[in-house]
Amino acid sequence: MPETTDNSKQPAHFNPPVFYSATAVLLMMVVYAVLAPDHATSTFKAMQGWIVAHMSWYYVLTVAVILIGTIIIAMSRFGEIKMGPEHAEPDYDFTSWFAMLFSAGMGIGLLFFGVAEPVMHYLQPPVGETGTVFAAREAMVLTFFHWGFHAWAIYAIVALILAYFSYRHKLPLTLRSALYPLIGERIYGPIGHAVDVFAIVGTVCGVATTLGYGVLQINSGLNHLFGLPVGQTVQVILIVVTTILATVSVVLGLDAGIKRLSQLNMTLAAILLIMVLLLGSTVYLLQAFVQNFGSYVSEIVSKTFNLFAYEPTDWLGGWTILYWGWWMSWSPFVGLFIARISRGRTIREFVIGAMLVPALVTMLWMTFFGNSAIHMILDQGMTQLGEVVAKDQSVALFQFLEQFPFSSVFSFVAVIMVIVFFVTSADSGALVVNMLSSHGRDETPLWQRIFWCALIGVVAIALLLAGGLGSLQTAVIASALPFSAILLCAMYGLIKALRTDTVKRTTQSAIVAPISARNPVVWQRRLKNALKLPSLAEVHEYIRDVGKPALEEFAEEMRKNGYETEVTEKHNQWVQLTVCQGDETGFVYGIYPKATLKPDASQPDKELADDYDDGSPDTYFRAEVHLYEGGQDYDVMGWTKDQLLTDMVTQYERHLQFLHTLR
Repeated sequence: MPETTDNSKQPAHFNPPVFYSATAVLLMMVVYAVLAPDHATSTFKAMQGWIVAHMSWYYVLTVAVILIGTIIIAMSRFGEIKMGPEHAEPDYDFTSWFAMLFSAGMGIGLLFFGVAEPVMHYLQPPVGETGTVFAAREAMVLTFFHWGFHAWAIYAIVALILAYFSYRHKLPLTLRSALYPLIGERIYGPIGHAVDVFAIVGTVCGVATTLGYGVLQINSGLNHLFGLPVGQTVQVILIVVTTILATVSVVLGLDAGIKRLSQLNMTLAAILLIMVLLLGSTVYLLQAFVQNFGSYVSEIVSKTFNLFAYEPTDWLGGWTILYWGWWMSWSPFVGLFIARISRGRTIREFVIGAMLVPALVTMLWMTFFGNSAIHMILDQGMTQLGEVVAKDQSVALFQFLEQFPFSSVFSFVAVIMVIVFFVTSADSGALVVNMLSSHGRDETPLWQRIFWCALIGVVAIALLLAGGLGSLQTAVIASALPFSAILLCAMYGLIKALRTDTVKRTTQSAIVAPISARNPVVWQRRLKNALKLPSLAEVHEYIRDVGKPALEEFAEEMRKNGYETEVTEKHNQWVQLTVCQGDETGFVYGIYPKATLKPDASQPDKELADDYDDGSPDTYFRAEVHLYEGGQDYDVMGWTKDQLLTDMVTQYERHLQFLHTLR
């Protein structure tokens, strides 16, 4: 892949074609929904009916391709590639990473559908009789199917595409970058703008739908606890209030706002989950989880491709197609957000962490809440719970919690969770949309973040007034249609780029260490240096006295042969050579200091400070070689200038072999 301009050099403000086009489309949607709500409702219903009748097969096939493709990429040799330079480390520990991606990905949905969906499938199954043991088993398998590996695979592939092209190839952190292997520099033109506009519109519709579900549940919870009236006026006020809270979180930033709120909600969710397990039928729920998971895995292929072609039903459009559209329209938001917090992880580690683990926790949640509710109705005769859920899904969770001790306390905790999930969804959505409209960067003026947060709230209100959840659902399904085609092209571009990257990694796999055993002075000097464990000052001195002259000599020779070559440095701290190869990927060879723990470190598990921190007695420094892909994990400290030049020639020959393989 040709070397591209680092997106950090682009201006940190909005991209006018994307910003204005996306804003115009969303405002037209709002105006239409507010000024002609009845016509908008009928139009949305007709649109949803057409998509379900004519495009269901396409949605089902697209999601199947995404799931299979994601697993193959992770399990293949591609899984070893890092989303970032080879030396990159994850920005967040696993706990914080998981909390943020889970809160953004499923939060409100789990609370809204954790009880409601299994009960609805039990009461109204797509096939078979209602209220039977078969219906109960089938209800949980269908719930796992909608909330399991398929949903998280959609999120994971979008996040993988964004993170790989941004952190590995220095392209903007926007969806257009995935098309670089297909259309090259044209991603910066109208095609790229259109891709980002579709991503923004889909994201806003997906977030608005989630906020619609959330505000209904907040309203129902406050009515259940405090008698607050249920109605559109109250719901609009709730959207306004929570949007303001989301705006405050956006202003605070990712670490101070979203990260802390996500960790709070994960703690509350764990408490609620454990409460349901311990106070409910503990052994039954554990047995049910194992059986549900086994049934889900055994039926995943048939469920994935089931379109009810031989027994048509409206159930498919109201559930599966809605979910596939919801996840795809939601994926630019969740995918970009996950990408933003996933730099430095390998593809395999990322897919396991971002697809398998969240899916398993989601299934655990659905089992504990859904199976408990079905058990109450089927085995304990609480038919009124089923009647309440069938009438109003937004009160399902609170009616369910009424069956436990301290129900008011747990219901209050649930309302707090919905509000916090609402806030994290809105502020995460605003962060992502802001990045999509600003060259993939989030260091933007404050007014931009506030603008997008407010616009998401306005769209949610408009669609709610235009027809409630029906309009929200239709907006999700419709917005996913064009985006799904973009996503399939992006997957092809990703695989093409990964193949190129793998070829290059293969050509550079051997570590070069040109030592002449016939020259005792050389090897003895190297051994003495290895035993000494250099300080940062000594590495800086080596880079200044040996590394820089070697790179400059190599650069001069390349210039004599007609190549544009540059040597850059930073106050003798590091030095880097760059050789331009025209339209092809340039050759980069740098020497950087790298902090490393000594073999006898007193704190072997400590987290290393910055590479340029020389204050720890447990730390020594290496002079590591960096190529275009980042650190290569071998130390040249103590090498002579001739050895460095030999290494540079060897790496340059490998680079040429890589370019030859691509041609």
